[in-house]
Amino acid sequence: MADVFSARFRSEIMSRIRSKGNRATEQRLRTLMRSRGIVGWRRNQTVFGSPDFVFRASRLAVFVDGCFWHGCPIHCSTPVSNRAFWRRKLSANRTRDLHVNRALRKKGWRVLRIWQHDLAKRPDWCVSRIMRALAEQSRLRLIEAHPRQPRNETTHSLAKSSCRASTNSAS
Repeated sequence: MADVFSARFRSEIMSRIRSKGNRATEQRLRTLMRSRGIVGWRRNQTVFGSPDFVFRASRLAVFVDGCFWHGCPIHCSTPVSNRAFWRRKLSANRTRDLHVNRALRKKGWRVLRIWQHDLAKRPDWCVSRIMRALAEQSRLRLIEAHPRQPRNETTHSLAKSSCRASTNSAS
């Protein structure tokens, strides 16, 4: 059936349609995180780059990237029709992803990107990556909250000698 709109008008209509994410893939990760007891995440937060999952307390941004739209090196293939357009489009998406990663890291966020194919084939590995990132962030927060004092050799040797003296006097 022929399109009732001209190519230009159809293009204008389609350009106004905005995606709300890859719901099935994001839903799969959400289900996995809930089943593993991972808490503290939010969706649809106002964080630069619009991460799919945000752990504000840990400053972790998780993106679930579709293989086609984000140019997966394993599964992405340029469509046969309108190749020039798709090359530009997919290249711009990859460039934007790099820009978002750099900007978030500059602001102190850790960025974790999960490929759609990894979520489908290795879900446990994806969840363990999130758990490791959260554990690392909490370990770093502990270090920041309780920094080790630099050792002064004189103070350190005095403390050792006073400790020896107190143990010797006790015997």
